[in-house]
Amino acid sequence: MNRALTLDDLVLAGIALAAGLVLALMSRTLLRWLAKHAKRTRWSGDDVIVDALRSVVPWAAIAGGASAAAAVLPLTRSVQHHVNQVLQVWLIVVVTFSAARVVAGLVRTVTQSRSGVAGSATIFVNITRVLVLAIGFLVVLQTLGISIAPLLTALGVGGLAVALALQDTLANLFAGVHILASKTVQPGDYIRLSSGEEGYVVDINWRQTTVRQLSNNLVVIPNGQLAKANMTNYTRPEQELTVLVQVGVSYDSDLEHVERVTADVVTDVMTDVTGAVPEHEPAIRFHTFGDSRIGFTVILGVGEFSDQYRIKHEFIKRLHRRYREEGIRIPAPTRTVALQQGSVVIPHQRSGEDVAPEPTRAD
Repeated sequence: MNRALTLDDLVLAGIALAAGLVLALMSRTLLRWLAKHAKRTRWSGDDVIVDALRSVVPWAAIAGGASAAAAVLPLTRSVQHHVNQVLQVWLIVVVTFSAARVVAGLVRTVTQSRSGVAGSATIFVNITRVLVLAIGFLVVLQTLGISIAPLLTALGVGGLAVALALQDTLANLFAGVHILASKTVQPGDYIRLSSGEEGYVVDINWRQTTVRQLSNNLVVIPNGQLAKANMTNYTRPEQELTVLVQVGVSYDSDLEHVERVTADVVTDVMTDVTGAVPEHEPAIRFHTFGDSRIGFTVILGVGEFSDQYRIKHEFIKRLHRRYREEGIRIPAPTRTVALQQGSVVIPHQRSGEDVAPEPTRAD
């Protein structure tokens, strides 16, 4: 437009800007009210959506007011085009960041609501956020009139070089996706690797898996190493598991009586101790004629891996006290010492723990 700027133009532009600001304030107030009601619902996804709208709608109202103000002013075609282009880019950037937050929040909500999916695994959240931001970046370039076809070609060629330079990083990324997709390991599981690391899985991100040991220390394991290692998962397919306690009684014990007393102790422990499985049936299996005792195994049921230490602790204390009350003897390892003229020798070891000394001269 070539006409001169008038007072009416300034008034109309001011009215347009003011209308945009008022609309932004009103929408922000309305969305704040919606956010309070969204927190009362059981689904957390509506909280994420309303929170994102609180960022997008006010800025969109301001951008609309600025665009209307620019339209009523006598600007040249070139200036009008650049103003509209800047407002479009501004609005696209705001929408892109808000959309990334919404998508990432919804993915996090879904993973937390399903037991079969990683509840705190940030790898899915990070991947979706990066994808949304990348799409928004391409839209901005297209809006600015920059052709994205050569860029995509360059990214494809450069991606090969980057892939070769980041082999370990990409291996950890795809290993993490594979671990989560196969559902062999999820945050909250208790695992033990063949290399000795063990603990509760805290998080699986794009590069590494974080494991919290029972001592509350964190062990960081690259996803590639985790995918290749021999691993025992003590939480899957079921969280409940059994632990074995080895016990031995003397040869003169009444084994039927021993079995009844031990079963009573197991039942008491399963009922009284926190973390035990009350419906677990006492399981006692005699298996060995040892050097000084008859050995048997007691099978206890525990709710999850870390409960076994407390349950075994209580079981051993109660079993020892009950055996003393019932007169059941737990023999200590013994050995026979034979004296020969001129030396002391140990011809027979009753315990497999001691090492026979060399014969010595007797004084």
